[in-house]
Amino acid sequence: MHFEKQAEVLNDLVKINNDRVEGYKKAIDNLEVEDADLKIVFQEKINESQAFHSELTAEVALLGEKIATGTMALGKIYRGWMDVGAFLTGGDRKVVLNNCERGEDAAITAYNTALDSDELTPTQREILLSQLQIIKLSHNEIKALRDAL
Repeated sequence: MHFEKQAEVLNDLVKINNDRVEGYKKAIDNLEVEDADLKIVFQEKINESQAFHSELTAEVALLGEKIATGTMALGKIYRGWMDVGAFLTGGDRKVVLNNCERGEDAAITAYNTALDSDELTPTQREILLSQLQIIKLSHNEIKALRDAL
């Protein structure tokens, strides 16, 4: 087995989840008072990513490899969703949700890329598939909230 390669694949997702947490924190900071319902939804996404982070880092630790910190280039795109439009419009609900959906798209892409790797063990693959399912549900939830506007 290529522990180093496995750790690299998993660490990319550790970073994506770091980005997801930062993105949603930023989204919460920029919501209007009347968008309290979204704050609850976004906090759930933060909690989700923190749980995913714990699962992923446990796998990396089992491999005896170093756990990644920080973010990745894709993650900068992910966080970039919050840097641009939302704040020019004063935290407009639709813009914030659009940006969150783009962020979820980036996360889905990262998970699919990881799952394309031949390096993963069946257990690792199972963890990623499970996390991906939840992120897809999150994506659909965000999209439904946006489409309701």
